[in-house]
Amino acid sequence: MHPSQSSKGDLLIVDDTPDNLRLLSAMLTEQAYDVRSVRNGAAALMGVQGQPPDLILLDINMPEMNGYEVCQRLKANPNTRDIPVIFISANNEVFDKVQAFSVGGVDYISKPFQVEEVLVRVENQLALRQLQVQLQQRNYQLEAVEADLRRALEQEQALNQRIEELATLEERNRIARDIHDSLGHALVALNIQMETALALWQQDPDRAFTTLVEAKQLGSDALRATRQSVSDIRADPLQGQLLEEAIAALTQDFQRTTGVQPACEIDVTQPLSHSVSTAVYRLVQEGLTNICKHANATVVTIQLQLMEGGLVISLQDNGKGFQADAAVSGFGLQGMRERLQALGGTLEITSEPGAGCRLTALLPSKIKN
Repeated sequence: MHPSQSSKGDLLIVDDTPDNLRLLSAMLTEQAYDVRSVRNGAAALMGVQGQPPDLILLDINMPEMNGYEVCQRLKANPNTRDIPVIFISANNEVFDKVQAFSVGGVDYISKPFQVEEVLVRVENQLALRQLQVQLQQRNYQLEAVEADLRRALEQEQALNQRIEELATLEERNRIARDIHDSLGHALVALNIQMETALALWQQDPDRAFTTLVEAKQLGSDALRATRQSVSDIRADPLQGQLLEEAIAALTQDFQRTTGVQPACEIDVTQPLSHSVSTAVYRLVQEGLTNICKHANATVVTIQLQLMEGGLVISLQDNGKGFQADAAVSGFGLQGMRERLQALGGTLEITSEPGAGCRLTALLPSKIKN
């Protein structure tokens, strides 16, 4: 479609009667339309392919190829099917309106032509066509936006998957370090006990036997720790539970071990990703484990709060405390830091000997979803 800048539209008239062509062309040209005219269906089909018009005025009764057949061919072609077709018929001609509309016509005008009728029907169809084009453009825009959103969603899902994979890898690395440290210590102690037993075997059999019993216990402890670590690697720590439920289970275990029931304050109104939930669970788990082993606490408080700046996790006890500056690698704190750093988080430790300990972790707001 290439109408001139001042044109109201590009029209194609198809009629085998020259007088009709001249009359319609003059009538429409006078109203600022660009008008082309041809005298048979074959020429019309060729002209439409070269330059699709905005509207076609198509005579029904033409030799060789009538208007119905021309319209059918136009509608069968994806490049021309959307061009509106107004049929032309004479009052004294047999005009099958049902067939005209069934083959794709949108309206009709009768000969002899009434100027007002022709102009109104042409303007109406061009206005409808313009609305249809605008609707198609909006649909294309919406499809493009939808495609962009779909790509963004796929990228976000891939990123979340990668984050979870990295978190899982970090968790396995941490467990591997724990195995190395705890098992290495146990095996060194076991080796010393065995050497002592061998040295005492001849001189003091009773003491050698006692040493071997202690060595066996060390071996059993190392084996149990190894099995637990392997189980941690294989299993989902949340086991399909919500974070609140998993933390509740941790506090129950803590109470059975220590006799202390931690106070929990959880205010998380939005769902967290699995990687973040796992990190929070492990953080609370390690914190409670350290309190159980080292703090001698009688009061423990766990707080989780989703704020504008991110997720805040706090563990506080009234135990014996420690010198925070000297505890970077002790009490499992290094593992906590590494877990948080993998998600862009931070860990703050507040403790003094005899004054308990407070761990405050912050995970940034970008991880909330």
